[in-house]
Amino acid sequence: MIMMFIFIFQSIWLFIDDLAGKGLDIAILGKFFFYKMPELTEKVLPLTVLLSSILTFGSLAENYEFAAMKASGISLQRAMLYVIIFVSILGGATFFFANTVIPSSEQKIFNLRRNIAKLKPAIAITEGVFSDFESANMNIKVDRKSGSNDEFLENIIIHQKTKTNINYRVIKAKTGELKSKQDSDIIQLVLNDGTLYQNVETKKNSDKRKYPYAKGNFEHYTMNIDLTEFNNIDLEEERSIRTEKMKNVSRLNRDIDSLKTDNLRIVTAFAKNINSRMGAFIPLPPIDTTVVKVKKKEELPIEKTKIDTLTTKSIMGLYQEWQQLQLINTAKNSITQILSSVEGKRKEMGKRYEIYHRHILSKHKKYALALSCIILFFVGAPLGAIIRKGGLGLPMVIAIILFLVYYFIGVFGENYAKKGNIHPMLGAWLSTLIMLPLGVIFTKRATEDKGLMSLGGVVDFFKKLFKKKKEIETT
Repeated sequence: MIMMFIFIFQSIWLFIDDLAGKGLDIAILGKFFFYKMPELTEKVLPLTVLLSSILTFGSLAENYEFAAMKASGISLQRAMLYVIIFVSILGGATFFFANTVIPSSEQKIFNLRRNIAKLKPAIAITEGVFSDFESANMNIKVDRKSGSNDEFLENIIIHQKTKTNINYRVIKAKTGELKSKQDSDIIQLVLNDGTLYQNVETKKNSDKRKYPYAKGNFEHYTMNIDLTEFNNIDLEEERSIRTEKMKNVSRLNRDIDSLKTDNLRIVTAFAKNINSRMGAFIPLPPIDTTVVKVKKKEELPIEKTKIDTLTTKSIMGLYQEWQQLQLINTAKNSITQILSSVEGKRKEMGKRYEIYHRHILSKHKKYALALSCIILFFVGAPLGAIIRKGGLGLPMVIAIILFLVYYFIGVFGENYAKKGNIHPMLGAWLSTLIMLPLGVIFTKRATEDKGLMSLGGVVDFFKKLFKKKKEIETT
């Protein structure tokens, strides 16, 4: 509960810019953070297992409980038996939680934000600053909002942009009203008593330096604004993570297969298209093997066909000089078009394969989360028995350091896996696999009643090494 409380406050600070000053009720904010809690469990639960195991077994070792157990003939493994069973059950429950509850909570968060945008469309507009609507290619600024749902606006300034992000139209209005429907992602902005300024494109090059524009006054002007992109924006600015986090393992398996099939189909079709455009890699005609076999059996001489080798100079020599220039320019244009097509397709397939990698990563993270609880227990419990300290002092520091190592390795693994630098399966399991040897080493040292670090073996090794060198020198 303490760890969850801390991470919820961290989420509040992360989302303060997106939630503060939007006119949201306390109940809506409470629902948002309540639905956010299952996602935070991925961070809270491993840290909780690690910290609680260090605190518990450190307190037992500090109060000489383990010494009493060993004096009674109870080994460390036997003392940990029932806790190991409990942690194993916890790992299975964690996988069930990650496979059912977390996808459902992600869907709830998405629906909650979608309903907020429809019921309170003015939430997308902040007073006194320009609010971006990238899907509609515009910026909107209002001085004041009023009404039960902040639907009435005053002193409105709208900048509409082209696809190249250049302002071409400015609209100013004294008042306005936002109208929306629950079954639509489109809101209407009705402007009253305003002026419109728009740049005029000229066809003559001599008139382009004059920068002409058109001006018009209106009493009522209606605009349609698409809120689809606002609904799809994730508060963590990771737009595509939302989709795979809302799926369970069975759905992820189906989507992974379909994404893989679609990607291979698109790449194969594009390769055939490029080959046909280039005119290269023409398949050779099939060889009639029956005729060759008959000739071999009859031992008849097979005539060898002479293949004329053509070079670029010999081909260009067939044309006149002005025709050669045309051929060269045509070849350059063809190569440029093909390279631009390949580059565009490369970017498109990069995005598609990133989505594919995200699905694989999300699937294996569910399994890795369940196993990480067990592995971190075998890291924390022996470590607590070794350091022999209870309370929230040194155990808390060690637990936080180990968790930060575990967490940052997981973040680096995820980022590399999303970009395809490493396999997504390795990216999901990287932090868990690194913690596994630590658990084995700590468990072994705790069983053998050894300290956290023993430099005696290293010192003895170097002593023996120098002793051998001296014996060699003397001989």
